[in-house]
Amino acid sequence: MEEAKKFTTNDLSQFNGKNGNPTYVGYKGKVYDVTDSAQWSEGDHLGHPAGIDLTEQMETAPHADDVMERFKVVGTLTT
Repeated sequence: MEEAKKFTTNDLSQFNGKNGNPTYVGYKGKVYDVTDSAQWSEGDHLGHPAGIDLTEQMETAPHADDVMERFKVVGTLTT
C-alpha cells in the first residue's frame, strides 16, 4: 500500500489552480484534488481560493461536508 503524500500549508499553496498547476484544497486533515471540478474554475470557488485549508470556511458553507467525498484524496495535511 502506497503511503499518502504529506502536504504542509506551504506545499498546498503551490496547488492553486493557476498557471497550469493542479487545484488542491485541504479539509479536515486531508488534501483533495478538485482540478476537474467546474466549481473550481481558475482555482477559485465562490471567492474561496484553492491551495488552502478550507476546514473553517466549510462550517458556513451552504452544503454538507460530504461534498468532499466526490473528490480524490491525494494526501494528508500536516501542521
